[in-house]
Amino acid sequence: MGLSKDMIKVIISGYGKMGHMVEKELLKRGITLVQASEDIAATDPAIARECVCIDFTTPDAFRQNYQFIATHFKAAVVGTTGWNDIKADVIAAFEAAGTPMIYASNFSLGVNALEAAIVKASALLKGAGYEAHIEEIHHVHKLDAPSGTAKTMAELVEKELGITPEISSVREGEVPGIHTLTLTSDCDVLTFRHEAFSREGLAKGAVVAAIKTEGLKGVHEFSDLL
Repeated sequence: MGLSKDMIKVIISGYGKMGHMVEKELLKRGITLVQASEDIAATDPAIARECVCIDFTTPDAFRQNYQFIATHFKAAVVGTTGWNDIKADVIAAFEAAGTPMIYASNFSLGVNALEAAIVKASALLKGAGYEAHIEEIHHVHKLDAPSGTAKTMAELVEKELGITPEISSVREGEVPGIHTLTLTSDCDVLTFRHEAFSREGLAKGAVVAAIKTEGLKGVHEFSDLL
């Protein structure tokens, strides 16, 4: 059973543009925001134990804070990317603490639908002579490259199609995010593209994930719960 919006309490870790967008989504849904913090490790553990932490910080900040979040919070939703190299350690920390965690390279429902389509198409085309290329375009403030979403797309193609796509990363202006996969053969080309108009889709998905943490055990990718 999902957590009622009247019961859920949230603390936002990272109060930048994404943090503000998550705050707006919480307000729309009537969900209690206890605080938004740039220093999540300074949170009173007694308060943290009653709250779901929604983390949209930086790779370095999450690396410093994940142990505290795992140990002290009721649950966690992690939208920060750029920590895949310590993924095993992060999962182990949350499982050892018994704290449910939902993570995603992209919480947008549209992106998750795109990834499902990529899985299906790649499986159908395996062995048919296709080459793959991924391009991702983001705003100049994004710290990791390639994006976590592009890496996830590449992993899906590699698993289902059996080839490793090249990834091109572009940083320009204030682009929220554009991801494009092209599958090219001697006969034709297939294009899979998602363009975000704003960060709102990410915020909506993260709040949906926070609601799904009630009664959840273990660590899960968001796509597995949809």
